[in-house]
Amino acid sequence: MFTESIEVARATNGVPLRVNWQGQDYRLIAEPQRWFERRKWWEENLRIPRGIGAGIADYEMWRLQLVAVRGPQQVHSVDVSFDAQTERWRLVRVHDSLARGA
Repeated sequence: MFTESIEVARATNGVPLRVNWQGQDYRLIAEPQRWFERRKWWEENLRIPRGIGAGIADYEMWRLQLVAVRGPQQVHSVDVSFDAQTERWRLVRVHDSLARGA
């Protein structure tokens, strides 16, 4: 597990459509899966004002199945997080890559 900046193009409803990672363009080959993870705010010394929590206490996470637009047709499964406050995307996990058709 790590964290790296990643560019994600989204539909108007917020669902990821395309990804640019390390200068390479990728397209999604499966419907993205979304969930939320609790931020370790107690370790970050983050003070959350009363009544505000959505997007601060939780990370919006997406699992994406990607294949490069050009180059080797290898499937990558990655988890990315979206920070609603900064509107930035971070790559947090790269799962085993699977050879297409395997």
